[in-house]
Amino acid sequence: MTPNRTVDEQARDDAFRKRSGSHVERYIASDGREGYDDNSHRAPTLLLTTMGRRTGKLHIAPLYFAEDGGRYIVIASKGGSDRDPQWYLNLVAHPEVGVQVRDQVFRAIARTADADEKERLWPIMGSAYPFYNDYRRATDRDIPLVVLEPISAQGDSR
Repeated sequence: MTPNRTVDEQARDDAFRKRSGSHVERYIASDGREGYDDNSHRAPTLLLTTMGRRTGKLHIAPLYFAEDGGRYIVIASKGGSDRDPQWYLNLVAHPEVGVQVRDQVFRAIARTADADEKERLWPIMGSAYPFYNDYRRATDRDIPLVVLEPISAQGDSR
């Protein structure tokens, strides 16, 4: 078990990784035809590739998203946990990330929205995915909203 995590947190994280792994495999193998919106919420999903802040290994996370003026927004909720998800900690350390939306694969710069931007963007995600509002109420943590700004559409950069 990772230090400072409860047995319940470890079990939840392990189950999420197992589900995510098969989701990611289907998404990549089908160029997003499978996995884009075939989830319990019928929500559009992108794949975010981050570099591990300690290992340097690449990690891929399927995330619900919305678009805003050519940018993509995602929420680092971890289901309302009091801890940030690993993918968020990784992109804070290494903000250049890979993104796949259906069959489009590109590089992006990830950044945490400032307070004014977050106030404007949160309702977009909260209205599309009301559970994010529930997560926000479930924790004292200030859940980060992340803006992904594409920097290139050239080549496969997962």
